[in-house]
Amino acid sequence: MVKYEIFSKVAELGNFTKAGEVLGLTQSAISHAISSLEKDFGFALVHRSKNGVKLTSEGQTMLSSMRLVIQAEEKLKQEASNILGVTKGKVRIGTFSSISSKWMPNIIRILDQNYPGIKIELHEGDYYEIEQWLSDGDIDCGFLNRSHSKQFRFLPLIRDELLCIASSQSTLYHKDTIDIKEVEAEPFILTSYNGTNDVLAIFYRYDVKPNIRFELFDEKGVISMVEHQLGITILPQLVFDQLPYNVRAIPIQQESFRTIGLASKYQLSPATEKFIEVLQSWLSTNENVTKVE
Repeated sequence: MVKYEIFSKVAELGNFTKAGEVLGLTQSAISHAISSLEKDFGFALVHRSKNGVKLTSEGQTMLSSMRLVIQAEEKLKQEASNILGVTKGKVRIGTFSSISSKWMPNIIRILDQNYPGIKIELHEGDYYEIEQWLSDGDIDCGFLNRSHSKQFRFLPLIRDELLCIASSQSTLYHKDTIDIKEVEAEPFILTSYNGTNDVLAIFYRYDVKPNIRFELFDEKGVISMVEHQLGITILPQLVFDQLPYNVRAIPIQQESFRTIGLASKYQLSPATEKFIEVLQSWLSTNENVTKVE
């Protein structure tokens, strides 16, 4: 089992030395473990080069099976702890930046206070990466705007309103609300990422054809573009707190929101179940979010 964990970490980092640093092992010990696995299986698992380590096709196939074994052993240990009345284990969570900054500090603090045996590991990415990590077994659960796979359980959590963000130079700035079609009249700064784009989905639903001037991954960069009067944008309410003095968030007349939920495999470890319990309890007392009924 230890050798499986070593191989999984090498595959993740693509480097023996880095894997050793994370696992507290020497490069020699890492190399020996991989060589031992290759001897056990009878075929090469990795290609070694000056640029690092790359999995062979056989190694890629075996990685998925090894990670299933690692997960199964972790779940077994957690079940044993649960029987003894002590919740222990690791929960690997896929998250994106706004959840990492707005939700996770509070939730981790509660878990630390009430369930010190649960260790949280965060993996930050976009919707596509989180769903891929879940499919590959790299995480136990992950926040998504929706799940397209029937192999996941998707638990809707909140409705996050989409708002038009405009500077004082925009013709929309002084409006109480805007019609979504009014977006077509000004340059648009689009938040771009892999996976289902909530803003583009709204445009498609209402047949809006925006004049997209720039596409940026980082929401702060998008807001800065708006602040400097280079266009308008639409963002979920969760991604911003205080806007620049010359920028306003304006409600949209049409129904415009994203649903944030938690995707997971159907078989949950006790530690993951406890994380979900704490998450839902915290959300139920948070007045700043709109819960999904």
